[in-house]
Amino acid sequence: MDGYNSWMADLRDHFVECYGAAPVVAFAPGRINIIGEHTDYNGGLVFPAAIDLGIAAAVAQNNSNRIRVWALDLDETFEFSADQILVPLAEGGWRNYIIGVVAQAQRQGKSFSGFDLMFGGSIPMGSGLSSSAALENSVLLALNQLFDWEFSRLSLLQMAQAAENSFVGVLCGIMDQYASMLGKEQQAFVLDCQQLKADYVSAALEGYEWMLINSQVKHQHAESGYNSRRQSCESAREKLGVQSLSDMSLPALEEKRALLTPNEYTKARYVVEENHRVQQAYKALQTQNAEALGQLLFQSHTGLRDQYEVSCPEIDFLVDLAAASPAVIGARIMGGGFGGCTLNLIDQNKREEIQDILAAYSQRFGIQAELIPVRIAAGARIIFQP
Repeated sequence: MDGYNSWMADLRDHFVECYGAAPVVAFAPGRINIIGEHTDYNGGLVFPAAIDLGIAAAVAQNNSNRIRVWALDLDETFEFSADQILVPLAEGGWRNYIIGVVAQAQRQGKSFSGFDLMFGGSIPMGSGLSSSAALENSVLLALNQLFDWEFSRLSLLQMAQAAENSFVGVLCGIMDQYASMLGKEQQAFVLDCQQLKADYVSAALEGYEWMLINSQVKHQHAESGYNSRRQSCESAREKLGVQSLSDMSLPALEEKRALLTPNEYTKARYVVEENHRVQQAYKALQTQNAEALGQLLFQSHTGLRDQYEVSCPEIDFLVDLAAASPAVIGARIMGGGFGGCTLNLIDQNKREEIQDILAAYSQRFGIQAELIPVRIAAGARIIFQP
């Protein structure tokens, strides 16, 4: 068995050793997003791809009414009754992701007995690669198989999003769950988040590769900052009288600018411009125009830094270094913001020069950033079953 699956075999074997039952094991990947940040919950366009890092969940029935959960990487456990009506836990952390997805099954009228759940993963926490969606999707896919619920994959990913919105309190859009569940090998896709229509395209550019640089920082106000920006967009949408900000053209937005506060205007303008960048990026990949794609990445970061205001000094420093490096033709902050990773489009022939960026970053902030090579992979799937 290759290294890609060996850690999941270890998870399965550890489950059998601890619980004495052969589990269903499901894997759900994290994702990168080439461009189109914070546009999903604004009904716009995003351009994600699933990657080979993710989370695996092992589940088996335990002939009781208790649900026992073990977060293997954290070595933390908790349990609850399969019969109780579930509500979010105050300061529940990762536990709310689990009870959230179980609660979604309850709300869909599904019954189930007690089960054991063990999960672990390969995604660096706080990196912006959407470990949360990977956790939600892996657990739901495993339970769907275990209890023969027969939910479609689209229904499962929508349940995962609902769990994060209502139990975790993050008002995320659909992109992360969709990419994790429905990604394809070596392909990215433009997703229309209103119509849930996806157009796939090869993510490969000859002579170039995708590389993440994990800043190793995640600022504490990330969750509240994310939600406040969504609320600003919602307020702007209502004042503009549209179904979503992504229905606006730039001329129409300028015509109604007086209706908005300065903050609402800059957030709305960013969304409109970012949707246009997604369309241009799709064409750039189709035509193998790496230089054009790289410039779009830098433009996206400028918008995220200056208009949407979700960057931070560490990330801005990494992007500035990337812009000055002959090895990088495009870079931007990726994910919800306030830390995490930069996404970089790298000239394969100059890959070694990335080390200069890491050295300068370490000297400036005293933090050792992490290089994460990206392999575009398939979406969620069942790995083992009894």
